[in-house]
Amino acid sequence: MNRRKPAAVAVSATLPLLLMPLSGCGIDSSPSPALAEQKALIQFLAAEYSTDTRPLLESIVKDFEAKYPNIDVELQVANWDILDGVYTTMISKNQPPDLLNTNVYAHFAKDGLLNDWNEILSPELKADLLPKFLQMDYWNGAQYAIPYLATVRNLYYNKDIFDDIGLTEPPKTWSELVETARKIKQTGKAEGFGVDLTDNESQAYLSYFFFGAGGGWMKDGQWTINSPENVEGLTFLKSLYDQGLTDTEPTVTTRDEKHRILGNGKLGTMISGNYFTSVVPKEFPGLKWGIGPMPVKDGTPPISFGVQDVLVSFKTDHTNKEALSKFISFLYDDARYENLILREGFLPVTKSVGDKLAAKDKNVKDSLEALQTAKFYPVNHPAWQKVMDGTRKMGQAVLVDHMPPQAALDQLQQIALTKSRE
Repeated sequence: MNRRKPAAVAVSATLPLLLMPLSGCGIDSSPSPALAEQKALIQFLAAEYSTDTRPLLESIVKDFEAKYPNIDVELQVANWDILDGVYTTMISKNQPPDLLNTNVYAHFAKDGLLNDWNEILSPELKADLLPKFLQMDYWNGAQYAIPYLATVRNLYYNKDIFDDIGLTEPPKTWSELVETARKIKQTGKAEGFGVDLTDNESQAYLSYFFFGAGGGWMKDGQWTINSPENVEGLTFLKSLYDQGLTDTEPTVTTRDEKHRILGNGKLGTMISGNYFTSVVPKEFPGLKWGIGPMPVKDGTPPISFGVQDVLVSFKTDHTNKEALSKFISFLYDDARYENLILREGFLPVTKSVGDKLAAKDKNVKDSLEALQTAKFYPVNHPAWQKVMDGTRKMGQAVLVDHMPPQAALDQLQQIALTKSRE
């Protein structure tokens, strides 16, 4: 994106002549207000979550610019499929956005590209952001990211399909998941368990089965990607696919596409985030759906898994921290932020909006409580971006090309270790 320069800059070469003393001419030699004032510029690259995202943000920007006419906000909204490519190109041209909505940050911080939010946030807003998220977004002594939106992942299911197979409760363990998916498959009307191992969600589905087996990405600050627990989790996921108990295209159809397949009655169960409850019923108003915990290995304690997206501020040749502070406070204003959360179907990351919504909705209350003990991606490790990139072809390698889970996770572990040493 080409950065628009304020008009005052374009005429800066004429300033020396305009400011020369003109004694006896009766002309005021002080600078013109139009030349003395320069508009602040904020380039905001936002992720597209739904068809509501762009109009929501455009409305916010319009209202903000009306209140602060000396601040221009250039908004660009990009689908998650292309977001990485958009900001990578901008950074490579030394034109990073002032504000980026993303799900990673630590590698940018390590490279010295980011502003410290402690120098931008108002004390009031910082105090309102949930401490658990602020802690995850704190690296090497600075607040290089702030939480924007959050979700808790759960198992969602089509109640009509469950009625057909005589089930009233969702599966809570892996063995129950196998039996449920098998019964659904045997009806010949729908697929059992939706799996997204595309570029979008591979790291998510690996997490579900890593943590579900008692494993995880890291332990005590060390990468544990190829741990026995994780190998067991990926092996189980592969066995579901090999038995025909998942959907037939886990490396092709995305989570959002599987939402529609479930809504159309062709898929029985899938793991998704809170946005399911907002997005899917809107598109399929007649859908009867239910929610349950993420299935875990038999004998393993139940788990919660959470995801947060963040805002980062890049250092640019026109960074204006005062303008950024005003815009962020405007964006997180209670009424405005609550509307954004409700329209997009996420969980709030501010205490004020969280308390208000939790008082009205038990599902929100339970989800916010689950976030307090939830497992998360290791987003505060600079190698995480490279590791996440390495997961993108994991589904193809393991499910389709029959690469052994141990070998696949050994490779991913090596990527993590190599990047961590750099």
